[in-house]
Formats: sequence, C-alpha cells, structure tokens
Amino acid sequence: MKIVDKIESKIKKIPQGQVFTYTDFDIDVERQDTIVKTLNNFVAKGKIAKLSKGKFYKPQVTEFGTLLPSSYQIVKDFIEKDGKIIGYLTGYSVYNELLLTTQIANSIQIGTNKYRRPLKRGNYISLFILQPNKITKTNFRFLQILDAVRFVRSIPATTTNEACKRLIQIFKGLTTEEQTKITNLALNYTDYVRALCGAILEMNNADKSLLVLLDKSLNGVTTYKLDISNNILPTKTKWRIV
Repeated sequence: MKIVDKIESKIKKIPQGQVFTYTDFDIDVERQDTIVKTLNNFVAKGKIAKLSKGKFYKPQVTEFGTLLPSSYQIVKDFIEKDGKIIGYLTGYSVYNELLLTTQIANSIQIGTNKYRRPLKRGNYISLFILQPNKITKTNFRFLQILDAVRFVRSIPATTTNEACKRLIQIFKGLTTEEQTKITNLALNYTDYVRALCGAILEMNNADKSLLVLLDKSLNGVTTYKLDISNNILPTKTKWRIV
C-alpha cells in the first residue's frame, strides 16, 4: 500500500475532533517528510484541518458551522503523556462544567507542576497555572474545585457571592472521604483558600478534625478580604474572612 493510501486509511478511522500529529502514523521515521507533506496536502483539499504547526484534526461540520476540537484535545499533550496524568484542565472550561459561570473564553487554562509560558494553538491561548500538589488521576477533580476557590473573586460573568454560593453546593456533594482529600490538598494552597475552604466545610458540617487542621495552618491574626456576605457564608467571621 502506498504511503498516501496508508495515511488516508488511518485518517478515516480517526474520530471527528480528535487532534493528531505525524507521529500517530505507523510509518518509518525516515518517511516523516512524506507524511507531513501528505497531511498538508489533505489540509489543502479540505479533508482535514490544521490546528497549529504539526497538529491536525478532522473537523466536525454541523448546521451551525465547523466545530473546533474540544479544549482537552487541543492541549492533551500537556495533560497526559505515556498514559500518565501530567496536567489537568482548569479555569474557564471547568467553571462552566461546575456551573460557576456560563461565559466561554478563548483561552484554555491548564494546571501543571512545571512552569510553562503561554502558547497559542488555533484560536486559543493556552495558559498554565502552577499547581503545588502532585497531579494524579484520582485528585485532579479536587484540584479543579480548589482552583475555583482560589480564583473565586475573578470568575467571569458572576459575583463573588454567587460563586461562593455555588461552591458551597459543590462541597456539600462531597463524601466524608472526599472532604478529607480536598482538605489535605488545600493545605498546599495559599492562606485565603484554606480559610475559605474551612468556612465552606464548616457550613457543610464537615468533621471537626478537618476544620482544626485548616485552622491550625492559618495565621491567627490575618484577615482575608473576599467580599462575601454573611447571608451567603455565615461562618466567615470565625475564619476571619471580611
């Protein structure tokens, strides 16, 4: 089978919206130039689309137009490598999933243990948020919630009060075991995040040992200006949130 036919056959099996590169084709590395040239020819013919240098996808065409790949597909090489989690989606796309906002931004935020500069792919700017905890398959969901707590004052198209109100509901849905996990992860976040987590967990009648753990991690005289009302967060005074 000719290389062109082999590549076309492979592309037909790739789902719409999935991002791929020339390395996804089982063809000798020596033929790399041929693969790249063939893929670029397919772009010119409209069979596939180009996301950025060396990255392609099969566009999904709907009655509303051609769709871009999902946020995950666009930055998946920063999220998973060799079957291991090395990052996670956070920020605007996750705020939507958590029902904290309805606004959609043209940036993708990624939690990572390694500093990276912003980069552009397609119409999106990828921003990297440094995560102090080790990222794993079992904890990244909690890290997404804690990131929302961290940026509670800057979540778009909502108020700090409304965002806090929604976070209280999210924490309410956590099991006792999950409350313990998120508390231990919160200990590595900045002080006002720990304070707000403590206030929210206390509202949800979390185990006293978790509240003590968070309280002891805080400076006993520092106050945290978050502009959350007493009606939304009645426990805020104890946690020195103003």
